[in-house]
Amino acid sequence: MQEFKLLIGGKMVPGDDQMDVINPATEQVFATCPRASISQLDRAVAAAKAAQKEWSALPFEERRKSIVRIADVIEANIDELARLLTQEQGKPLTESTSEIGYAASIFRNLDGLNLDNEIRDDSASRCVEIRRRPLGVVGCIIPWNFPILLISFKVPLALLAGNTVVLKPSPTTPLATLRLGELLRDMLPPGVINVITDLNDLGAAMSSHPDIAKISFTGSTETGKRVMASAASTIKRLTLELGGNDAAIVMADADPKEIAPKIYGSAFLNAGQTCIAIKRVYAHEDIYDELCDELAALASASVVDDGMKQGAECGPLQNKAQFEKVKYYLQNAIESGKVIAGGDIPERPGYFISPTVVRDVSDGTAIVDEEQFGPILPVIRFADVDHVMAVINNSTLGLGGSIWSNDQETAYKHACKMEAGTVWINKHLEFGPGVPFCGAKQSGFGSEFGQESLHDFTQIQVINQAK
Repeated sequence: MQEFKLLIGGKMVPGDDQMDVINPATEQVFATCPRASISQLDRAVAAAKAAQKEWSALPFEERRKSIVRIADVIEANIDELARLLTQEQGKPLTESTSEIGYAASIFRNLDGLNLDNEIRDDSASRCVEIRRRPLGVVGCIIPWNFPILLISFKVPLALLAGNTVVLKPSPTTPLATLRLGELLRDMLPPGVINVITDLNDLGAAMSSHPDIAKISFTGSTETGKRVMASAASTIKRLTLELGGNDAAIVMADADPKEIAPKIYGSAFLNAGQTCIAIKRVYAHEDIYDELCDELAALASASVVDDGMKQGAECGPLQNKAQFEKVKYYLQNAIESGKVIAGGDIPERPGYFISPTVVRDVSDGTAIVDEEQFGPILPVIRFADVDHVMAVINNSTLGLGGSIWSNDQETAYKHACKMEAGTVWINKHLEFGPGVPFCGAKQSGFGSEFGQESLHDFTQIQVINQAK
């Protein structure tokens, strides 16, 4: 059995305890890994703090080159990492391979970013210079839905800004991250990146730790609130990327046959366990029936299986708690509308739920109003787009959304009205290293990607000099 260890201060060390890792496709333990103690967290933070000044003193371009080299290591080990990821997370091996490849591309794509000083005022009486300094130690807390990809959302820019990192994956998906830590051990100076694991018992200690300057967290809104509360004791900087209930509005002039595969792919990626996936579709009454039929056909044709098997298109839910949660939403969908595809739980081991499409459902039901985070898609009929927009904007969440129409001008007008951090037109779930990704309302704050995110990992310093 493969051995996994923590990365603390450049050394691979065993945990003070161990924990089991379950394959969600079989419900069986397939590996054990270390579980860090609070003292090991403190050691990891101390190692990061000790390494930070020397790391930040390196020229910006030298740090960039070191981070870009990480992409080569990830790509060279993509097959091993993808297999680990599928075994612990459940997604099809093709999706795991794509996830890790995309993570590598984000580590590599740091061109155009800078922390150049800015002269804000250079008058006869004064010179005002804006500088950006690193914060110090950054704690990165990663969820179980995209364990490797979401590392790339946080770690490259945290390091580029001159910070050091303590990285904590989810307890249900720790293995690929631990292996990545081992691969990176000699890529960076000791302590620049540290990897610890837990059973969801170290997050609060990280959020309140006096020597961690910032937490970058991706997860549920409820957990994000707890992170924010814990961070208050030290006025810690935060980036929170939280839950969403993204809506797709399909206008009457859209072509159902053309857009259905795009909507389906944006809703059911990773068995629907994607924060910014389409969670509900509002379809104009003129094309409602046809779009429902197209989506149902795609769902019915999907191959539900162990992600390690060739041809699998939809894997299991990642863990038992999420499985039970989605079973509730499945029952709500059955009771609230008409299920036209799926609606069943396969009789087999594993946390599987068939891709499900439900029509003739309305606002005011749990499957529409709440984030199901699973392979269930409600399709709601509408006649008045302004009414739909008011309903969508009434949500406490605002991560993303999309407008689907052949009239670009009208689509743009509606997109500007949607209260969400990202609004797509005729696509969904498309993002990249140079495009800021951020939430609105209770979907979080702060940015991932781009110059905005790099700045979020720094502290502004103003030098105001008399002449």
